Amino acid sequence: MNYRNLGKTGLKVSELSLGSYVNFGDFLDDKASTRILREAFDQGVNFFDTADNYSNGKAEISIGKAVKGLPREAYLISSKVFFPTMQGVNGRGLSRKHITESIHASLKRLDLEYIDIYFCHRFDPDTAVEDVVQTMNILIKQGKILYWGTSMWEPYQIIDAIRYANNANLIPPVVEQARYSMLTREEVEKERLDICRKQNLGLFTFSPLFMGVLSGAYNNGIPENSLLAHDDYAFRRERLTPKVISKVKALAQISMDLGLSTAQLALAWLLRLPELTTVITGASKMEHLQDNLSAINQGEKLTTEILDRIDKVLSD
Repeated sequence: MNYRNLGKTGLKVSELSLGSYVNFGDFLDDKASTRILREAFDQGVNFFDTADNYSNGKAEISIGKAVKGLPREAYLISSKVFFPTMQGVNGRGLSRKHITESIHASLKRLDLEYIDIYFCHRFDPDTAVEDVVQTMNILIKQGKILYWGTSMWEPYQIIDAIRYANNANLIPPVVEQARYSMLTREEVEKERLDICRKQNLGLFTFSPLFMGVLSGAYNNGIPENSLLAHDDYAFRRERLTPKVISKVKALAQISMDLGLSTAQLALAWLLRLPELTTVITGASKMEHLQDNLSAINQGEKLTTEILDRIDKVLSD
């Protein structure tokens, strides 16, 4: 495993990490979740991502059980706050009340004393950025979180938070989490890479396989028991356009030429960027995890010629 610096925090984060969206607390029972997380940990993964709204809080419970007994100094955990998880009109957003209630609930579900990185899951137009920065700093002083970050914030919103924090001698966000894959490039490449570079901001990316599409699993239809076969995720099927499948099949040929799986090619392509701190992957089966982790150190296969072939496929 290779490790990358999280901005200027001094934290070292495994360049591939494990997320819990959909699988933990939903498709996987606690025993299977623990087995996958422990195997990832044994292979050097030291960062596990979750959120209070994943599987209605069950993902946090599952993650908490999976890390039980592991040395706390050896792993990093993040969670998130914003989406509705509680009753009442104040049960969502980034108000100080909701953040405070949410961190208490997340720590209880995770059964941890602190969370390493706490993300504002989205920007809240109803709450002043200044108040969000202040609240996150209160949590840091209380020892409930160590660092905080943003997720899917617009660049100007991130800049506003950093500028206010610096002027007020407070701790700014240290990382942005954004969607990034071969098929979803604009949010990172056109909007976030530059700001992360200039601000020494970490960049975590999620959905690297476009909800499994870039693994090639859907090239010949929707397999039984796959994510998109479930009614709860039927709305994601709109991603399976003929154009997308054609691109994935073309990428599969390139990956075959390199002796890689399509998923390994997609992950290695992401890891080529030094600005990325970690790529958050998902796994519902052990073979998925092993396939993903095998993308490590494959960057040398991505020659200029190969990158040109990939760009041609993606731009068509």
